[in-house]
Amino acid sequence: MAAAGPLAVVRLISINSDMGESIGIHSFGNDEALLRIVDTINVACGMHAGDPTAMRVVVDQAQAAGVTVGAHPGLPDIAGFGRRAMALDADEARDLVRYQVGSLVGFLDSAGMPLHHIKPHGALFGMMAKDEALMDALCDVAVQYGVPVLGLAGTTHETVALRRGVDFVSEFYVDLDYNDDGTVRVNRTGSRHDLDDIEERVRAAAVDGTTTSVTGREIPIRAESFCIHSDLPDAYLVAERVRAVISSL
Repeated sequence: MAAAGPLAVVRLISINSDMGESIGIHSFGNDEALLRIVDTINVACGMHAGDPTAMRVVVDQAQAAGVTVGAHPGLPDIAGFGRRAMALDADEARDLVRYQVGSLVGFLDSAGMPLHHIKPHGALFGMMAKDEALMDALCDVAVQYGVPVLGLAGTTHETVALRRGVDFVSEFYVDLDYNDDGTVRVNRTGSRHDLDDIEERVRAAAVDGTTTSVTGREIPIRAESFCIHSDLPDAYLVAERVRAVISSL
């Protein structure tokens, strides 16, 4: 992963969160509470999680809270929550992303809201971080709607987006671990977080442009938006602490 360098604290840093993951009678995440803290949300579009009603509800809640809305397309794998990789060619990836983004845009249009960004989910996120053809497919849809993409700096997410002239926003994941190469390790167990540790990680990422990997190495990162996963039991407390740190910079 390419060196990111320190981020000036005067730069505006946002907080984003994945939302709209409820399906039918099954409710996940404390979306309404988190909407009081975050700046923008990534809405599941029915493939890895969410359904039409969940999409409508979270769009309405975001509008009431003054929060911007982006699409969070994933692989068609509800049983695996979109975290299991599958073979896709570029055409299939483009169709999959366009289908999901288009469904969210229907609800946004109804509410009079614009699409803010696109951020791939789970295994699709990881696949697009390594495969230029797949990331090009996502950028086709981003160009279609004229929106930025959120992703991991120093990976194919960024290099393809920049080549395509698509605005790129680099995320930092406050509730996930990082490997030595700067990639994210998805090993969430649903356990609660040490909020002091969260504060230290956020401050290091925002001020120094670094984080500590799972082996204890200090690695460079770039944090333009902090991501908080809404399905964790202490997501609201984590979001409060992240907001407090950002506000103090």
